[in-house]
Amino acid sequence: MASLEGRIALITGASRGIGYATALALAAEGAQVVAVARTVGGLEELDDAIKAAGGLPATLVPMDLTDMPAIDRLGAAINERWGRLDILVANAGVLGTISPLGHVEAKTFEKVMTVNVTSTWRLIRSLEPLLTKSDAGRALVLSSGAAHSARAFWGPYAASKAAVEALVRVWADEMSQTPLCVNSIDPGATRTAMRAQAVPGEDPATLPKPADVAARLVPLCHPDMTVSGKLFKVRENRFLDYRSPE
Repeated sequence: MASLEGRIALITGASRGIGYATALALAAEGAQVVAVARTVGGLEELDDAIKAAGGLPATLVPMDLTDMPAIDRLGAAINERWGRLDILVANAGVLGTISPLGHVEAKTFEKVMTVNVTSTWRLIRSLEPLLTKSDAGRALVLSSGAAHSARAFWGPYAASKAAVEALVRVWADEMSQTPLCVNSIDPGATRTAMRAQAVPGEDPATLPKPADVAARLVPLCHPDMTVSGKLFKVRENRFLDYRSPE
């Protein structure tokens, strides 16, 4: 694989978990990281870790993805500074609550859909012009096995991730005549704070670390990776075709 030196990579949810690990891994390959998250302290820790490893100082963007105009401004700022975007890793998401559908509060459902779905669409809307200016734009959008399993009590999160995968499939089809490759990512159960919230009785030592997931995602960001419109299962290290997912 070629180095990512000179590539501009934006990662959402970059202050912890898979987003943090992916930002660190992309920076290690020479990418200029644009790190987006709500938590300033986590972003600063990421920047310190990147610089300590010899990477370029990250561009830190403290931002709440429920702020839709801020997403629009982000695209404008990237355009003004670099004129393009090479890599998007849309990782940020919220779980909501694990409970029967009829017991989910309206504000909880609405927040899950806003953060997980609407902000993803807004990122697409804001960043697509920049990604198509790249000679080899790559977009990875984090999903979940919950989108397909439709397990009891996971309603809002499962619905949001199913919607995200539909957006990705449409976007990939729309971009099929361009160099931009777009794929959904199912990381599988990973040792993150969200997983601990969802399955509190689980032993985290039995799960892969975020860095293990990041190691699988970095090759998907390289210019020589030309697969698009697929679902990448990290635990299986393979792409699935949506027309025949199994």
